[in-house]
Amino acid sequence: MVRTRVEICGIDTSELPLLTSEVMKEKFVRLQSGDETAREELVFGNLRLVLSLVQRFAYRGEQADDLFQVGCVGLLKSIDNFDLKHNVRFSTYAVPMIIGEIKRHLRDHHSIRVSRSLRDTAYKAIRAKEQFVNEHQKEPKITDLADVTGIPADDILFALDAIQDPMSLHEPMNGDGGDPIFLMDQIQDKTVSEDSWLDYVAVKETVSTMDERQQSILAKRFYLGQTQTEIAKELGISQAQISRLEKTAVRIIREGMDQYK
Repeated sequence: MVRTRVEICGIDTSELPLLTSEVMKEKFVRLQSGDETAREELVFGNLRLVLSLVQRFAYRGEQADDLFQVGCVGLLKSIDNFDLKHNVRFSTYAVPMIIGEIKRHLRDHHSIRVSRSLRDTAYKAIRAKEQFVNEHQKEPKITDLADVTGIPADDILFALDAIQDPMSLHEPMNGDGGDPIFLMDQIQDKTVSEDSWLDYVAVKETVSTMDERQQSILAKRFYLGQTQTEIAKELGISQAQISRLEKTAVRIIREGMDQYK
């Protein structure tokens, strides 16, 4: 079998092992019996998981190597806190912890300044959430976090929202193995219809083909709101000439719009 060599963060992924559920369980039994070599084996055996999660944050402007190191911290925490009694797959337990560690790193190095009090509130809520998940094996509600921390639910929501990372419009939302779909593809401006957008394009393209005097008349009439008499005085021609030029320009625009329909 030919292995494909792919390097991510300086690691040859073809050399990383794939551990079955039975092997994972055996290593955790050894680790929890005091065998530290099992811990190293579990780390090495789950680096693929860290690498796959790091790719989700490739558009955040951070170095992949830095995010990989942070993700490994989350992996170590997951390994040290995982309990076989929970009867869940290790990856199910580890993924949110690794992602949480990476997001925490990104928040700490956020380009947008957030007050210390908001950060403290958000971190208390995040720690409470991690503790709640460990104890109950389910996601807490905001009211649960408020009960645990003693902080009003509205304050928690505000603090968590304040530390969220802004998303790039070019961040991929879903690829499905084909062409990626970006965030900007999912945004719809409901105030502008497709027809009005086509009209705008048609008008802009048509006006750009007119001479300077026609463009000036249209701008003064429909953007500045001047009368034909006022324009005539500025240009030194008669109001009747302005009227004819305006009618001609409007007719050209209508013909141009018809070509787009």
